[in-house]
Amino acid sequence: MSTLSDQSTTRRGRTIISVDAMGGDMGPAAVVAGIALSAKINPDIAFILHGPRDQLERLVAKRKHLTGRCEIRDAQGVVSMSDKPSHIMRHGKDTSMWSTLDSVREGEATVAVSCGNTGALMALSMVRLRKLPGVNRPAIAVLWPSRNPQGFNVMLDVGADVRADEQDLLQYALMGVSYARNGLNLSHPRVGLLNVGTEENKGRAELKAAHELIGNMAPRANFEFVGFVEGGDIPGDVCDVIVTDGFTGNVALKTGEGTAKLIGDLLKEAFKHSPLSRLASLLALTSLRRLKHRIDPRRVNGGVFLGLNGTVVKSHGSADATGVSAAVKLAFKLAQSEFSEKLAARVASATALAHDTKTQQEDSQ
Repeated sequence: MSTLSDQSTTRRGRTIISVDAMGGDMGPAAVVAGIALSAKINPDIAFILHGPRDQLERLVAKRKHLTGRCEIRDAQGVVSMSDKPSHIMRHGKDTSMWSTLDSVREGEATVAVSCGNTGALMALSMVRLRKLPGVNRPAIAVLWPSRNPQGFNVMLDVGADVRADEQDLLQYALMGVSYARNGLNLSHPRVGLLNVGTEENKGRAELKAAHELIGNMAPRANFEFVGFVEGGDIPGDVCDVIVTDGFTGNVALKTGEGTAKLIGDLLKEAFKHSPLSRLASLLALTSLRRLKHRIDPRRVNGGVFLGLNGTVVKSHGSADATGVSAAVKLAFKLAQSEFSEKLAARVASATALAHDTKTQQEDSQ
């Protein structure tokens, strides 16, 4: 195996991130530009980059900040956005996505980052990394801009699985709490369960059952359960973690992204309406830039796959260099906090608690 740089130089004293260079809408050039931006900012990071060697060597050679910090793994196959997960699981061993996950599986890297096909990435992650003991369904968690002091809320699941029963929702709550602690530095996160109303008698049967399970677990798992929350609370300050099923979460996520884009387009249109409005836009330029930075989805680019034996960050398929760098920044922060190990310990502890509770209930009957 040949590499662009000496392997010992790449890895010495640095956190290694495994990056899928292929699969994004903007191609490997945007991915390489993104990791170069991260390397420039953060001297404690290095990369294993996966994709066609000849193509990647040319791109990496142009980025001086990647010198000695980027090992290339040759993978000629590419997972496209239209590929079915089942096909990739059977025939994807030569792809950059498969190779990226294997670097985490083998302990060569701490976190995997990919802009590729979400369904294929989740399917391969479950096959190559396996689910944590006690986890029924992994979840995808995202950071959502909010009114809270930390600036973001954690929301999950946003698309890993459209189904979720009360036990799944309980596990999502526990994994979301772990993410909030390690990703947002919240020692005692507040958890809300997304519903059509805040009244306890509203919602589907599994939501009512999950309400009781999460409420009972909160004191033992050191988090606060605020009960049911509504869609308007997702960007609010009522809670720090919003728990829901993948169908509802994905619809909410895509609606939020579309609404943010619409607001941006309407603001541009309004400021172009007349000479006076154009003058007003110049006077408000600083404030507008601050607003754009605050709601820029590239700043929080990266959904985290939770419930696996390893951490995977899913970047937006349309991510540019700034977006890729944001995903790498998130991956680095989770790696530094030993997130995978802490999440595994939390799930194991919760599984044991749930088993003990069930045993006590059976003995009392």
